[in-house]
Amino acid sequence: MKKVLKTAPAVFAVGENYQIIVPVFCETVMWVKVGDKCFYDESNGILRSAKRIHRMLVPCEILDKEGRYTICYRKVIKRKAYFSFTYSVEEEEFLFRCVKGEQVRAYHIADAHNMIAEPVKCAEKFREEIGEIDFLILNGDVPEDSDNIKNFDTIYEIVSQITNGEIPTIFSRGNHDTRGVFAENIAEYTPCENGNSYFTFKLGNIWGLVLDCGEDKPDTNREYGNMVACSFFREKQTRFLEKLAESENAQFNEKGIDHRIVIAHNPFTRRYPAPFNIEEDTFTYWARLLKEKIKPQVMICGHIHKFSVDMPGCERDAFGQPCPVVVGSQVDKRKKYFAGSGFVFEKDKIKIIFNSSKEIIEVNTIEI
Repeated sequence: MKKVLKTAPAVFAVGENYQIIVPVFCETVMWVKVGDKCFYDESNGILRSAKRIHRMLVPCEILDKEGRYTICYRKVIKRKAYFSFTYSVEEEEFLFRCVKGEQVRAYHIADAHNMIAEPVKCAEKFREEIGEIDFLILNGDVPEDSDNIKNFDTIYEIVSQITNGEIPTIFSRGNHDTRGVFAENIAEYTPCENGNSYFTFKLGNIWGLVLDCGEDKPDTNREYGNMVACSFFREKQTRFLEKLAESENAQFNEKGIDHRIVIAHNPFTRRYPAPFNIEEDTFTYWARLLKEKIKPQVMICGHIHKFSVDMPGCERDAFGQPCPVVVGSQVDKRKKYFAGSGFVFEKDKIKIIFNSSKEIIEVNTIEI
């Protein structure tokens, strides 16, 4: 029988839900069963079948408690106004391990640019040397761009091979993801909240914020060919950040939260040469809101293609870092070289491990 699921499901953490996203080879309707509850990929009560990717939202507390889920689907023979034809229900079960305990290990991949094997090997090396991964972070520019819809498969191949659908993943969009014919569709193929690529999440004792800087040059740059409105997008994000910072019942202040982290593809507290020196006032304001109101312990980034740990006040701190900024990917696209980073969160410190597929390159520790 023809295989239906392209990869194992990806379990993305967004807000108070997991978004279980599954790419498929053929037209199907799909739902996920957790215990005795079913959660459907539906639009106002109508099961989706036209897309080759399915998304089901499951409250985190339900899946965390159950520890397993079942992907259920019917292949569609012919969809009609009356008496549609489908095959019988097929099911595939997956175990799930939620984030818990005082020590939590995460692995971070950014700037893979369509590489799959090397990032996966880096995660395997981290597992061998440091221990099991509790959640995965994909932090932008994982596909080469959005000009070919097949590039989105890179995301799900990496998630599948590292997690097998059994642990959560955090996804952040990068600036190369904004480029190409299918860039306007990326929200359909990746996790978002209310259509937005910026959101909060909670995994065990870790509260996180995903920010998206959009493109890295002015909207008028000829490279974009009049196809972006990222300045407007950042304005909307500023309002989101202001509302979050002023919330009286902010989740990041809740009992049991030991760590507050920010994930952003672009380390926006650096100053860049022209034409990359955009919206410095905006990024200064973002940094101030984070520093004064949210008080994160670490910001995890990519984009630069070189490892670094930037402490507040260092020479690369141009706009007032709210916390240490870690650039956690080292990439040479021409040589197909990739190295990623692992994070071990403990009660009073965060350990940062930079590694390739062959060796541990560097270890740093941030005291909390």
